[in-house]
This record gives sequence, structure tokens and C-alpha cells, in this order.
Amino acid sequence: MVWKIAKNEWKLLLKEKGTFFWLLGMPILFIVLFGSVLGSVGKTEVTVPYVDNDRSEASKAFLATVEEKSGYVLEEKQPADMEEQLDKIRDGKGTGLLVVPQGFGQSLNGAGGETSAVELYREATNESVVAPLRAVLENLANGYRETKIASALAAAGLSDKERENALSAAFSIDDRLENGTGYNVITQIVPGYTVMFVFFVIISMLKRFLGDKESGMTARLRSTRMSPLSYLLGMWLAFLVVALVQCCALLAFGHFAYGLQLGDPLAVAALVVLLCACGTGIGLAVCMIAKSENQGMAFTQLLTMGGAVLGGLWFPIDLMPEAVQTISRFTPQYWAQKGFQDIMLRGAHASGIGYSLLVLALVASAGLIIALLRYRRFIRTALG
Repeated sequence: MVWKIAKNEWKLLLKEKGTFFWLLGMPILFIVLFGSVLGSVGKTEVTVPYVDNDRSEASKAFLATVEEKSGYVLEEKQPADMEEQLDKIRDGKGTGLLVVPQGFGQSLNGAGGETSAVELYREATNESVVAPLRAVLENLANGYRETKIASALAAAGLSDKERENALSAAFSIDDRLENGTGYNVITQIVPGYTVMFVFFVIISMLKRFLGDKESGMTARLRSTRMSPLSYLLGMWLAFLVVALVQCCALLAFGHFAYGLQLGDPLAVAALVVLLCACGTGIGLAVCMIAKSENQGMAFTQLLTMGGAVLGGLWFPIDLMPEAVQTISRFTPQYWAQKGFQDIMLRGAHASGIGYSLLVLALVASAGLIIALLRYRRFIRTALG
């Protein structure tokens, strides 16, 4: 009986043209859109205008070094254009403006004993864009300072070895990557949107359950010997398989289109099965609780969109406030995303994602239990 119900649901779903778009087309569109946009962040050239009031060999060398080390494209402007550039920044139309003062070259040589101030104009909302340029300028300022100190030490009669020891850093940075593979935008987006859209299957479940209820199909079940468990399991199995197909398609797309490293296939398979069981289990509960399609849609939007934000599906959970990070641990989306990233980034196997699997299994079981408890009320309110 369970199998017959599932087969009937698959036939009905295949007849609905919108099913493939909402469950496969839309998620792939999101992955392509955000993967392309966010994946190019840091690769796109940013142009920053500059005004060189010194026009010395030292200032030209300085600007060339800034362009090389920062990755920005520096565009020369005349001093007469400075006010126009500042107006653009004030209006939010300009990235920033770098101004090299007159006498810059002389200050580097120590002439006059004064320090030149290189001016970096920026607009408040462009902080993240201009911040790398400012870091490069600070590093260059430190480099020039060390050169002046070395010259002073040489004039004082110190040997090359003594100068080297005096200017050596107090410590060095040894950058070691502990993840199995490096983090990138794709390892966030593909599993994130895969998890998010699994819960969108609840919309299809709502339409089917409430549609059958309003058409009188559900009421006719009361005259049959079918048990509530058989009916719910049959419907659950139908949408579980749909969610499994969706997950496999999205992860395969991420792997072949973007080179996403999936990790241990057995661990991924276990996580996908329990994720889909969780999403469809919650779907059964929502369908039994919702009194109307509009109410069910409201629940679904809250679960899917709210869970996506709190669960760290759109951006890394570490970027959120500590209080939100704590709340996120109460969402199944968080544990699903954590499980995927443990496998893909940290090389975890099934034993290493035990907590994620346990949470998803518990939520799936809770959803099925709630659906069973609410089934009699659901069928009593069916039209007959």
C-alpha cells in the first residue's frame, strides 16, 4: 500500500511542469548566479584615481609599487580634477582618491626632517573596497621607515649583519592550512543552496495534501482500511525520493560545473538521506498542522528562509554575532551545512559527522510523530 501511494504521487508530480523548475531549475539558477557573482569577488579589477603633486621619480616608483602590490588599477588625474573626484566620492559614485603631496620625494630622502602625508580619500560605504589599499600603503610606509632606519644605522657605523639583526622582525607568520581542501565560495554556496531548497519540497507537499483534502480524496480514505501510518509513509516516501533526486542533481552540478570536491561518498550519501528525511518529515508535520494553504506557506517561508539565514546557508556562520551563532545550533539547516563542510573541507567520514546525522534523524522522527498525532484531526476536517 505504501509503495502504491508513492508511485501515484510520482506520476502526479511528473505531470506538473512547475515541479522541475522549482525543485531543480530554481536551485541551479541560484547556484550559478551567486557562484558567478561571489566567485569573482577579489578577481575584478578596481580602479582608483590618483593625483601626483610631486611628479618625482620617487613618487612614480611609489605609485608603481602600490599598483603592483595592491592589485588595484591606478588612474592618473590632474590636480585641477581633484575637487571633481572628491565630489564623486561624496555622492557615492567614486571608489576613492589617492593624493601624493608635493615634496614626497624629498621626505623619503630625509630632506627637511619632515614626513609627507599621503592622502587617501574614501566614502564611508566603500570601506571594504578601499581597506586593502590602505593596508598596502601602511606596509609601504613601514618599508620606507625601515629603509631610513637602515641608512641611519649605516651612518652610525653598524655592519650589514648588525643592521640586519636590528631590523629583523620579532616573529614570523607560518601560515598552515589544516582543512583537507581550501575554503572557497563554492564550498559555501553549493551545499548551502542544496540544503535550503530541500526544505522547499514542503511547498509541493502542502499543495498535494491540502489539494486532496479539498477535493474530497482525503475524506474517502476514511472508508478504507488504510492505516494512518501507511498513508503518511506512502506520501513521505514519494517526496523523500524527490528530495533525494534534487540533492544528487545539485551536488553533481556543483561537482562538474564548479569542480566542487564532494569528499567521502558514503558520508555524503548518509547526510543527504537524513537531510531529505528531515525536510520531508517537517513537511508532513506542517501539512497536518496547517489549516489552509496560506498558513502552510507562511510556516514554510519561516522555516526555509529563516532557517537559511540562521543556519549559515547564505554566508559563513562565523560572520554572525555570537548570540545568533548559538541560536543557529537549534536549526537542522545548521547541522546539515556543518556536515557538508566537515566532509568537503575537513575530510570527515560518516563517523566524523555523527552529531549532524543524529540531529537530522531526530528532527525527521519528530516530524513524523507530530504528523501521526495530528492525522486524525486532519482527516476529520477533510471535505466529504
